[in-house]
Amino acid sequence: MRGRTRLRRVGLPYFLLLPALLLELLVHLVPMVIGVVMSFKELTQLQIAHWGAAPWKALGNYRVTVDFDAPVGATLLHSFAVTCAFSVLTVGLCWLLGTAAAIFLQENFRGRGLLRAVFLTPYALPVYAAVITWAFLFQRDNGLINHVLHDQLGLTGDRPFWLLGDNSFVALLVVSVWKTWPFAFLVVMAALQSIPKDLYEAAALDGAGIVRQIRRITLPSLRPINQVLLLVLFLWSFNDFNTPYVLFGKAAPEAADLLSIHIYQSSFVTWNFGTGSAMSVLLLLFLLVVTAGYLLATSRGRKSADA
Repeated sequence: MRGRTRLRRVGLPYFLLLPALLLELLVHLVPMVIGVVMSFKELTQLQIAHWGAAPWKALGNYRVTVDFDAPVGATLLHSFAVTCAFSVLTVGLCWLLGTAAAIFLQENFRGRGLLRAVFLTPYALPVYAAVITWAFLFQRDNGLINHVLHDQLGLTGDRPFWLLGDNSFVALLVVSVWKTWPFAFLVVMAALQSIPKDLYEAAALDGAGIVRQIRRITLPSLRPINQVLLLVLFLWSFNDFNTPYVLFGKAAPEAADLLSIHIYQSSFVTWNFGTGSAMSVLLLLFLLVVTAGYLLATSRGRKSADA
């Protein structure tokens, strides 16, 4: 009788989690498995209605994808380089802005609550509405950005195209940082609450200025949070699809051709679902390797610091 009671008590939480687990597997795992299977098939628009009966291509799609001397592989390598540069800049700028704003708002002053609300506004807005608004701002002839930079300040010789050419990378980076940095601000601001005020008071008594307090107290105390925050920001930016799709449409400029939009074009524009699935699997493997390596490196660094 006691064994049954204990079994019910121990098994009840897992039983309650079972519906959510099954739904999670249905939503994520099943499409993932189907995508892996599709990457081994010669799947085009002619076989999509009966994709299970499509010809088996084995590793053919992967060979085409990683052949960097061929057009498909060359464009994929370019997209990978663009995505890496975009992710590094996005993560760095979001972390820098979020940390600076969180440290600035730690002190009590008039209007601090209002500033916090203003800083969090981009994170609260719907992504599509916000990016569409930015697309209007970046318009060459009628956009507010060119009106300020060219008409009012005279900083440009001519009205630049922000959504075409090399400037498209700058536009994409600005929009991505604008909508993502409040998350870093929110995380760092919450983490700062756990740092004892006594440390800053003791450092001030010892003659340490603000910059030295940030270097010796704030940043070391934020290290565990920053390790998780940087990884999350990297995964978000590397997989970002909504921003380039809403900003540029189905055909992103070459300078802003992120992997997510590139895979979409390979799958749903050229109708080569086999190659697109192979690219998706390679992207998944790359992110798994990067995540595992990052977690391993940070865990070793944490152990050596504790020792």
